[in-house]
Amino acid sequence: MIRKNDTCTIYACYVGYIVQAIINNLPPLLFLTFQNSLGISIGLIGSLITINFGTQILVDFATAKYVDRIGYRPAIIAAHLFCTAGLLCMGTLPRFMENAYAGLVIAMVCNASGGGLIEVLVSPIVEAAPSSGAKETAMSLLHSFYCWGHVAVVVLSTIGFQVVGMERWYILPLLWSIVPFANLFFFSQVPIRTLVEESERLPGRKLFSTGAFWLFFALMLCAGASEQAMSQWASLFAEEGLGVSKTVGDLLGPCLFAVLMGSARMFYGKRGERMDLRRFMAASAVLCIVSYCMAVCLKNPCLALLGCGLCGFSVGIMWPGAFSLAAKGCPNGGTLMFGLLALAGDVGCAGGPSLVSAVSGALPEYGLRAGLLAAVCFPVFMLILLSAYTRVKE
Repeated sequence: MIRKNDTCTIYACYVGYIVQAIINNLPPLLFLTFQNSLGISIGLIGSLITINFGTQILVDFATAKYVDRIGYRPAIIAAHLFCTAGLLCMGTLPRFMENAYAGLVIAMVCNASGGGLIEVLVSPIVEAAPSSGAKETAMSLLHSFYCWGHVAVVVLSTIGFQVVGMERWYILPLLWSIVPFANLFFFSQVPIRTLVEESERLPGRKLFSTGAFWLFFALMLCAGASEQAMSQWASLFAEEGLGVSKTVGDLLGPCLFAVLMGSARMFYGKRGERMDLRRFMAASAVLCIVSYCMAVCLKNPCLALLGCGLCGFSVGIMWPGAFSLAAKGCPNGGTLMFGLLALAGDVGCAGGPSLVSAVSGALPEYGLRAGLLAAVCFPVFMLILLSAYTRVKE
């Protein structure tokens, strides 16, 4: 029965990360359409990205503080309800409200609220499930579904736009809303266990006074920044370097990045029981440095694009690996710890691309190459942190 099957809980969590991929990666595919068909300026479209990240960070913080009182099941169901509402609003409000931008803001806030909740809740739910096997490999496999969801959104939406036409773009968000709506009912039935009992849970003050927690917090920040600093610019790299259309650019840029990132997570999810997680993360950080340098320094556009793809593979283990190290290093951290780690990851996701943009703007003669070279600091800092973690363990 589904009500007693912990494997069904894992499957629901997999779909949960696909939902997060939908609400994070569908809007960017429509930004140009919002500009052309709804008359929304590029400045206002940029503010939608800020609203998305800002809302997720606020939700991460609030969820970390209050979710243990609310309970995992009501919170994860609410997350999927928010995502369903956000996608429905995206497909309807901009067309029927006098202020189309206001409709998009409402949709973005709903989606970001649901995505923030999912990000905080899904990892501890999997960590608590007794049938998840080796925790590090289960966590890596879980996060790979975000990548496969990202690929599915880009490929299926691109096909969908070709079939229904860009003038009927609003159909796609309505169709994608079926996924969180269906998973909402799945989560209402599956068993959901508590990660740490209340009597054993570390209070916030004690968690904050633990040096290991801040090390994991910094690891998550570096993981998010290393990933998004390249991911956000992969499409532009493909379009400018290879001179291809936006459709092909999206498939060769973000799609290639997501495929290789998911492959790394799937590989560790299947083979990771025989590997040392910290060493695998350190090797990935080294590969990340190399891939950034390939993208920046190689003049051959095909090899530069290969650097972008290798970056996806190199960052694959960073986010789930940091979660797993924290779960092992602070076993009584509970949902508060996972929520704050998600917050750190989101700050990194916002900060990495911002650093690339700022450095590129400050050095226009070198442009994007200068910005990406500056982003090498994140995997370098991760190597230093992993070295510190080894010394703490010893």
